[in-house]
Amino acid sequence: MEPDLELVGVRDDQSFKIWSHGYPFRTVRWHFHPEYELHLVTATEGDRYVGDHIGHFRAGDLVFVGPNLPHNWISEIPAGETVVERCLILQFTGEFINSCMAIFPELRFMQPLLEEAVRGVRFESSSAERAGNLMRELLEAQDARRIALFISILDVIGHAEQQIPLASIGFQPRPSAYLSTSMNLVLQHIGRNFTRDLNETELARLSRQSVSTFARSFRKHTGMTFVQYVNALRIELACQYLCQNDLTIMAICHEVGFNNVSNFNRQFLAFKGMSPSKFRSMRRDSSRFVSAA
Repeated sequence: MEPDLELVGVRDDQSFKIWSHGYPFRTVRWHFHPEYELHLVTATEGDRYVGDHIGHFRAGDLVFVGPNLPHNWISEIPAGETVVERCLILQFTGEFINSCMAIFPELRFMQPLLEEAVRGVRFESSSAERAGNLMRELLEAQDARRIALFISILDVIGHAEQQIPLASIGFQPRPSAYLSTSMNLVLQHIGRNFTRDLNETELARLSRQSVSTFARSFRKHTGMTFVQYVNALRIELACQYLCQNDLTIMAICHEVGFNNVSNFNRQFLAFKGMSPSKFRSMRRDSSRFVSAA
């Protein structure tokens, strides 16, 4: 089965993306993306799939995944149970890390690890714990502190005593083949345009399917309806804005693609269990606590 494309969406005003998600979640499926990913499991255990590698994971598992390398983590939990936070994820582009190494030669120690990441790399527990603590702080950090923490994380993983390759030497990602599937063409289109009006008829035409067939296929691939998927992307982007700047709720609503604030608030509540203003307040309180500590 070909992997699905994950839309990472690093914001234009940020250098990288740090975020967390629970389980189950829409990205928990066999998938790939062009960005590097540092993936820390914070809860549960189960099976890890990276390229042609299959292994067991538990909380504290830290893996570095290279561009376009298919991967997935399947947690073993009772049917119907949910986990609020299953993992922390740091994602950045190859262009960004290469430009960092060009500007700061001191970061070139990362080059061997970047090359090895084409197979996926797992780290020993001591490095995983140190990097995990920094990732937790980075989740709430702002401005220059984000860059300082990012470099500290690179220092930990780049100098880790044990860097364990996962996929076999002969495994080669095939991004051109992955992207040529009709559903991944649709996901790319959504990723570029989800902040504007989209409709199923337009996307069904792109995938060369009837609207009803497209709707069934989309839900099978993503676990969501088309509307739910687009709203999830918009809410995810809204959360980044709420954490990182002082735009008004109304401005954020329109920036991420909603046409009115009442619908934005309703969808935000459905996905996050609280209002946008409550989310912003809680994040700021948490950030002050981290700074004080």
